[in-house]
Amino acid sequence: MASSACSPLDRFIQANLHRKIGIRRRDHERPCSAEDEPEVPQLCWLSVKIISMRNLRKADLWSQTDCYVKLWLPTASCQEAQTRTVRNCRNPVWNETFHFVIQSEVKNILELTVCDEDTFTPDDQLMTVRFDVAKIQPGEKVRLHFELNPENQEELEVEFLLENIPGVSEKIITNGVLVSREVSCLEVHVNETKMKSSHKRRDFTFTMKGSYEEIQDISKGPHSRPGSSETTRFHYIKHSQPRLLMTLPKEHFFCCHGSGRREMDVSNPLAVPLHSLDLGKKVTVMRGESYEVSVNEENSCKNLDLRLGFDLCAEEKDFIGKRKKVVAAALKNVLHLDEDLQEDEVPVVAVVTAAGGVRSMTAMFGSLLALQELGVLDCVSYISGLSATTWTMSKLYEDANWSQKDLSGPIGDIRKHVTKSKLCCFSLDHMKYYENKLCERKQEGHKVSFTDLWGLFIDCMLHDQESTHKLSDQQLAVKQGQNPLPIYLSLNVKDDFSTLDFKEWVEFTPYEVGLLKYGAFVRSEDFGSEFFMGHRMKKIPESHICFLEGHSEHFWHRWTRDTECDIGDHPALPKKPHEQTTCLSIPKGYLSKSLREMLTGRPVVSTYHNFLKGLQLHNKYLDNESFCMWKDTVLDSSPNQLNEMSDYLKLIDTAFFINTSCPPILRPERKVDVILHLNYSGGSQTLPLDLFSEYCLEHGIPFPSTELSQEDREHLKECYVFEDSLEAPILAYFPLVCDTFQKYKAPNVERGPTEMEQGRVDVSTCAAPYGTGLLTYTEENFNKLLNLCSYNILNNKHLILQALRTAVERKKRLKKYSSPNSSKHS
Repeated sequence: MASSACSPLDRFIQANLHRKIGIRRRDHERPCSAEDEPEVPQLCWLSVKIISMRNLRKADLWSQTDCYVKLWLPTASCQEAQTRTVRNCRNPVWNETFHFVIQSEVKNILELTVCDEDTFTPDDQLMTVRFDVAKIQPGEKVRLHFELNPENQEELEVEFLLENIPGVSEKIITNGVLVSREVSCLEVHVNETKMKSSHKRRDFTFTMKGSYEEIQDISKGPHSRPGSSETTRFHYIKHSQPRLLMTLPKEHFFCCHGSGRREMDVSNPLAVPLHSLDLGKKVTVMRGESYEVSVNEENSCKNLDLRLGFDLCAEEKDFIGKRKKVVAAALKNVLHLDEDLQEDEVPVVAVVTAAGGVRSMTAMFGSLLALQELGVLDCVSYISGLSATTWTMSKLYEDANWSQKDLSGPIGDIRKHVTKSKLCCFSLDHMKYYENKLCERKQEGHKVSFTDLWGLFIDCMLHDQESTHKLSDQQLAVKQGQNPLPIYLSLNVKDDFSTLDFKEWVEFTPYEVGLLKYGAFVRSEDFGSEFFMGHRMKKIPESHICFLEGHSEHFWHRWTRDTECDIGDHPALPKKPHEQTTCLSIPKGYLSKSLREMLTGRPVVSTYHNFLKGLQLHNKYLDNESFCMWKDTVLDSSPNQLNEMSDYLKLIDTAFFINTSCPPILRPERKVDVILHLNYSGGSQTLPLDLFSEYCLEHGIPFPSTELSQEDREHLKECYVFEDSLEAPILAYFPLVCDTFQKYKAPNVERGPTEMEQGRVDVSTCAAPYGTGLLTYTEENFNKLLNLCSYNILNNKHLILQALRTAVERKKRLKKYSSPNSSKHS
């Protein structure tokens, strides 16, 4: 990035553009390969001239503002630029120009922050203007006045010039939401030129902001031989404006881009603007008395190690094909069909759960046991879980054929663990074991958190010995379609934002881990590894599955948020369908910021390397239907604040938002026809359903209307079936209630006088004996809950079979009317 107020310099830069910004195409370079590649996108030269401000507000009561403007365009440069400071002035004038190379296919949001420079305290950020560069037409120079406070006629005047860069191409890979750009590798060589008599070690530190590596060190011993060389590397966006910062040993040296030999203290970093060099060959950038530093660029383009796309992965498609054969046979049996179902007549059935600690883990075993007894378990293609229901799932999927075996075996095993004392998990030996495992995990490259300790504790609670089971190991359990495909759900959050402001659905399957709204997925065995721009840079061992399992914010949420409003651009620019309005953000202040940081500090968060690191958002990402389907926070319209810049994903229990594992089941690509929703939450048994129904309505996600009468809400039944449009799945919802269980021990089998106590199961509140925080049950309470959930399924066999039969009929009707030979009229 360069700064100047002189238009002749602009002309000079344009005339020498290929050399100046280091963008060139060598004949031997080969582009990255990708399916459905778009037209070669255009790189552009953006000039931003900060002209002046008018009627600038005071930052405090004592003096006029000492004002400067910061510019941040993260899609072009990771470094902020800023104007000089104009002191004690109400109408500061700068006339300073800044230059950026931008990719037009990327959503480029320029942030202009007006600041007050302070001597003894941190500088005040008065306001930030977020401006969509897509508003500027190539070849036009536009001068805009941003109205910061129309009442006081406070304005910021800025001039923009956008010009295409001719003859320069960049291959990108995109799914319409995320963009992966070309990556280059800069090799930095430190060569020994003569023996150094000093007995001290010499340390070299190289820094390239915005690269994957960021900082690299090289050490040379006191007796390094002449001709010896050490090399380090930086991976960075090829068409950017990188600078290499060098902290070098102090000695006489030659600056290869200056004149004369001089001694200089080089303890402070020296900056080398790489865009001014021809990096196609090795270039010496510094030569000392005993060493020289040279650099060259290697094309690092290769196939992506993540999948950008909203479709199902090939492995899941293959699974569905195999599973449909199992489901077809099971449906023929339970529905007493006369003929075999064809593949396109087989409905996709999913089991969805809600969280609730050991209560939900135990209850899910009871529900699955009953579904198996009815023959319905073989009709299910997906099982999704969150929080403690994932304990049930991970336990079952340790056996590659669990659904084909009698579930009384694993239930007996889990009964033993739930009813045993948990004091042994806190023994000195166990605490040492936890410490050693966390140290091993840290050494492998994972970031360790309190949640990892909790995962080890749960593992100890559910197993007699250490479990080394991994998510990818569960591929064996679905390889032949012998079991439903398990899907685990989590939420990605940000440290300084409440769940109300930022949350993203993350799904885990044995094949992939992905974020729904971005359409970005990595292989399950690669989750936790380090990525940059879609390339796996450092392989980190896959986590054991125990590490993957996973405060009211409303009252303070509104007044601690920064004030956001749309502002006008004058003159008004032609409106484009995918551009964003110019936004003004005014910070609330230090008190609100401190409170927000305190209240959004989450001790129970799992931290993993962000596999979206470096990827950029497509210019039209907000028009993408798949993104819009899952976007639901204010940050979704603020691309600079979304997750591609973050080093880590921060995963929390989905129940912090809505207590259901339904979202991944409703991905349109999965084409689910029937949902069996098993609710195990404490307190209100309709709240998760109400919240998720409202969520689907707001986001245009096909979901049946779930209206319940007041009578039903006060006296809940064991099962409700909701069905309306053909676009929405059929929903069978099972609250955790004791409707007829108090009187019947099995469908149509009344309890005797001595059996009435077994029907008294208080699940109406989250108080003991089934409280969410309770980890140990008596054997009697375990059996009561297990039997209750099994009974609720068995007693509603007719409703389940009705839903399945309706789904089959729907599929047949759809097939009939979509057939080429069918009539166009129903």
